[in-house]
Amino acid sequence: MANGSRQAAWEFFGTELKRRREDAGITQVELGARVFVSGGYIGQFEQAIRKPQLDVAQRIDEALQTDGIFERLCRKLIDDPRYADYFAGVVELERLATKICEFAPTVVPGLLQTADYARAVTIAANPFKPDSYVDEIVAARLERSLILADATRPEYWVTLHENVLRVPAGGAEVMATQLEYVVRLMRSRTVMVTVLPCKVGAHASMGGMLKLMSFEDAPPVAYTETEYSGTLIDDPAVVMRAQRTYDLLRVAALSPEVSLPLIESAAEDFRRCASST
Repeated sequence: MANGSRQAAWEFFGTELKRRREDAGITQVELGARVFVSGGYIGQFEQAIRKPQLDVAQRIDEALQTDGIFERLCRKLIDDPRYADYFAGVVELERLATKICEFAPTVVPGLLQTADYARAVTIAANPFKPDSYVDEIVAARLERSLILADATRPEYWVTLHENVLRVPAGGAEVMATQLEYVVRLMRSRTVMVTVLPCKVGAHASMGGMLKLMSFEDAPPVAYTETEYSGTLIDDPAVVMRAQRTYDLLRVAALSPEVSLPLIESAAEDFRRCASST
């Protein structure tokens, strides 16, 4: 993870720790005594000056009865070989988010990918990797998507550039199934999807993808990604600019009512193509 992205994720860890501790009515000194560190250490964790070891994070969860949140955060931030270093912190924040807004300019977002589509885009980017590597990446991506099946799933808004609907990643059969899956999620009101049509031309996020995450009792964050790196942003002024960018994209996009039949039509085209081969 780039230094800025990792630091922002640890700052989120600290903010969440402070909130949970204060909600429990426990001082830094009292919490420190329960988890066998000094109160000063707790303060440094909350300020993201010092990073806790995994066993300390586990004891914090036990002391605050937080259902493993800090252990999971710590594990993701320390190391998770299934994700690029710069993305590991984002995965855990997705699980904590109450609302996610995402702009996808080139591929279906990971949270919406089917196994075959995920496999196709993974192999395209890693043509010399063994099947074991590809299997691990695909499994991790499907695991991420489980948050959408949870009763407490986040409100999820997605704006797809029309290009995403036209590129036959994995072939016509894979693409038809992928788009049909997006349609099912839309019809079940699991996700709100809009399409930014090609005819719009230049748009507010020409630089690439954008993800915004909001939380119940923590400041919002933004995440941007290029082909080889990603940046997690928690600076309030920059997050506000990112929100404005997403607002501009949403205004330029087709409505959900118009986007749905467009995605269905693209899926039907791929299905016909697959049937004719």
